[in-house]
Amino acid sequence: MATVTLKGNEFQTVGNLPEVGSKIKDFSLVAGDLSKKTLADFSGSKIIFNIFPSIDTGTCAASVRSFNKTASELDNTKVLCISRDLPFAQGRFCGAEGIENVIMLSDFNSGAFGNTNGLTFSNGPLEGLNSRSIIVTDESGTILYTEQVAETVEEPNYDKALNALK
Repeated sequence: MATVTLKGNEFQTVGNLPEVGSKIKDFSLVAGDLSKKTLADFSGSKIIFNIFPSIDTGTCAASVRSFNKTASELDNTKVLCISRDLPFAQGRFCGAEGIENVIMLSDFNSGAFGNTNGLTFSNGPLEGLNSRSIIVTDESGTILYTEQVAETVEEPNYDKALNALK
């Protein structure tokens, strides 16, 4: 398990992020239209997984806005923004913010994505939610970069995530 802080208070996750060089495990997440999306739906594309606790927090919203700005400029790359929020809440946020270049996906029904990738909080006020993390994969699903943000209220390192695609 990893230790992450929230405003300086320490909490744990259920495990550790997958290792660079390993393959991302298949997943089933819920899209805004309530369809299921799996790894196969993004086959042949590089993927930036932007994972966060809830779209209803300033830092989480900022990460979605930031990746939305750069996503359209990325070659053969999909940005998947993943939280445990209901797809309806994700959709409201994207509509209000004009977010169109990222793909919002929800882990609300089982939390399996967060648990499989070791990033679900196992205690504290955010228990059961996903910790702020980035996973970048190439077209074959090989993990190129990971980051679990040490302090939950801080944003991820966007430059390192984007540079991993080069």
